[in-house]
Amino acid sequence: MTEVLRRGRASLAFGFFAQGVAFALLVTRIPAVQDRYGVSDALLPVFLAAVPILAGVGSVVTERLVRRVRPSAVLRWSQPVVLLALFGVGAGERMAELAVSLAVFGLAVGALDASMNMLGVSLQRAYGRSIMLGFHAAYSLGGILGASLAWMGAHWGLALWVSYLPVVLVLVPAALVGSRWYVDGGGEGKGAGSDRAHGAEASGVVFRALLPLCLVMTFAYIGDSTVSNWSAKYLQDVLGSSEQTATVPYNVYMVTTLVGRAVGDFGVRRFGAVAVVRGGAVVAAGGFAVVAGAPGAWVEMLGFTLVGLGLCVLVPQTFAAAGRLFPGASDAAVARLNVFNYVGFLIGSPLVGALGDVWSYRGAMLVPMVLVLVTLVYARSFEGPGDRYGGGHERSRTADVGRGGNGL
Repeated sequence: MTEVLRRGRASLAFGFFAQGVAFALLVTRIPAVQDRYGVSDALLPVFLAAVPILAGVGSVVTERLVRRVRPSAVLRWSQPVVLLALFGVGAGERMAELAVSLAVFGLAVGALDASMNMLGVSLQRAYGRSIMLGFHAAYSLGGILGASLAWMGAHWGLALWVSYLPVVLVLVPAALVGSRWYVDGGGEGKGAGSDRAHGAEASGVVFRALLPLCLVMTFAYIGDSTVSNWSAKYLQDVLGSSEQTATVPYNVYMVTTLVGRAVGDFGVRRFGAVAVVRGGAVVAAGGFAVVAGAPGAWVEMLGFTLVGLGLCVLVPQTFAAAGRLFPGASDAAVARLNVFNYVGFLIGSPLVGALGDVWSYRGAMLVPMVLVLVTLVYARSFEGPGDRYGGGHERSRTADVGRGGNGL
């Protein structure tokens, strides 16, 4: 069983990695997508908002779907769809084609994010120690690769479809092969099926108890969407940098999130989730303050470095806290919580864009700074039994993982 867990952990980490590549390739080339399809600055926020709205729909559908099929099956098929939709964004020629590709991308991303984190939460419970940050570190590593590929595409003046095609050709078959080892975990003697059934019965209780975590998730993704959707445009329009240079801040952000998440599980085991979340909120807020006042590109990149180090712990720990609160209904809890991922994107991206247009993009950077600081009010919501997974009470790694193996 330990070998099953190890394989499941490695295959899921690759799934997070592939998603990081795909998302970074999309968001860091937003100016290029805008130019290719002739999307106006006024219309751009509409396209950016449509993706998280549809992703939220995909997450809600996934919550219902996993009552009948395993999360691993949802993940297995949603990941290739995301990658193919990414290629569609780069290969289209008319705005209607862009709209269709982004719609498919959004729906599939919602299913992908929800199912990935369902598996991550249940695997952490089966391991009996904090490993959730490690999965999100793999996502950050993928984001670094994706942003680097985007930089090369911009540097060499490659068409979007030329940049995207090799990635799709490599990652789609690799993801399908890796999906053979996904593990649908239950933990504490419950299989995945009973976990989902309990989640259906306890939906009202889940939402009320999850509300503080939902707010934290929203604030964190307002901050994250500010970086992913507006860092390139901020560097170009406010600081006068080139398109090539404009791809760098997101890469810097992803590098620092990788570093923070790579060591974050150790921090949680040593200091507890509450302390880690509080520290992350303060550092991220400081980073946004630096970005807002940056006189040039290098200072702005320092600000995004701090933002990455701070924000990187919030989302994984929010999912982990939901899993601790509802060990028998973690699928339902994760799916509901994941919706607020997209609520944050839906609010953050248009809000920053609107404030940038009517006020200034520097001033707009103060909004995520304040909201991330509000996270401090809800930090106690991360406290609970097992919040230091591995802190002197680590369970055996041979815990029951329900229906595992290849997820069939």
